[in-house]
Amino acid sequence: MAQTVFIDGAEGTTGLEIVDRLEGREEFELIRLSDAERKDAECRRSALNYADFAILCLPDDAAREAMELLDEDGTTRVIDASSAHRTASGWIYGFPELVGTQVIEGAKRVANPGCYPTGFLALVAPLVRAKLLPRDWPFSINAVSGYSGGGKSLISRFDEEGNIAFRSYGTTLGHKHLEEMKAKAGLKYAPVFAPSVVPAYRGMLVDIPLPIAAMRSASSPEKLRAELLDFYADAPVVTVHEDAPDELLLRTDAPASDRLDLYVFGSEDEGSARLIAVFDNLGKGAAGAAVQSLNLMSGSDPLAGLQL
Repeated sequence: MAQTVFIDGAEGTTGLEIVDRLEGREEFELIRLSDAERKDAECRRSALNYADFAILCLPDDAAREAMELLDEDGTTRVIDASSAHRTASGWIYGFPELVGTQVIEGAKRVANPGCYPTGFLALVAPLVRAKLLPRDWPFSINAVSGYSGGGKSLISRFDEEGNIAFRSYGTTLGHKHLEEMKAKAGLKYAPVFAPSVVPAYRGMLVDIPLPIAAMRSASSPEKLRAELLDFYADAPVVTVHEDAPDELLLRTDAPASDRLDLYVFGSEDEGSARLIAVFDNLGKGAAGAAVQSLNLMSGSDPLAGLQL
C-alpha cells in the first residue's frame, strides 16, 4: 500500500522540485489540493493530519503555523524545508551523512539543512569532530548561489532585470543560517558569512579559506582531505575529490543534481588551504535533501528519485 505524502507549499520552488523527484514512484501517493483548498486552513489541517508524511515548503512563520495544525497525538511524520526548526529541540537535523541514516529512519520530525550550511557543515563538521580544525577558530565563508535560492521574488527580479551580474547580500551580518552553522559544527563562534547570488538559476559554491599557518592545531591540506575521504567513504551522494583542478565552474544551463562535491586545495608550503563544496542549491541544498530523508523515513531505497 502506498504511503501518503502531502507537500504543504507544493507550488513553490522547492515544492515543485520535490514533486519532480516523487513523480512515478508507486510507493508514494501525493495528496494534492486545489488553489482554493490550499488557502483553506481546515483543508490543510485535514491533509496534514491524514498524510503519512508532510513536507513543509513554506516560509518560517507559515511552517510554524502548519505545525500548530497537526494533532498532538497524530501519526504524521514531518520534514520541514524551512529554517524554522533546524536548531529546535525535538527535531532531527536532516543531514544523514552527518547525523547517521538510522537516526533519520526513526525520526518523526526532521528539519532540512539550509543550502549554505550544507556546504559549510559537510566540510567543517567532520574536521572539527576529528580535531583537525579548531572549534574556536573564527571561520569565514565566501559563497555564491543561483538565484532560485531566493524564491519567487528573487527569480522575478533576475527575470525582469537582465543586467544583474552579481548580488551580494547579508551585509548586516545577521544571516539566519549562522546559528545553524555554529550549532551543527560545534563551533565557539559563528562564522563570518559573505553570501552572494549570480545570474544562474541553480548551483552553489561554498568556499572556506583556512590560514593554516595562523591556526592553532590545524592539520595539513593532505590530512584534511584524507579525513573527508574516510568520513564519506560510504556516502553515495557525496564525492570527495582527490584532484585539485585549476578552476571550478557553475554553469547557467546546469541540470538538476542531488550530488555534493567536496574539494580541498592547499598551498605548496601547506600554510593555507581552501575547502570548497559545489552542489545544486535546489538539490542537496533543498529538495534532494528532503527526498533523501523521506526515502530513509519511509523505508524506501535511499537513493530513489535522486538525480546523481
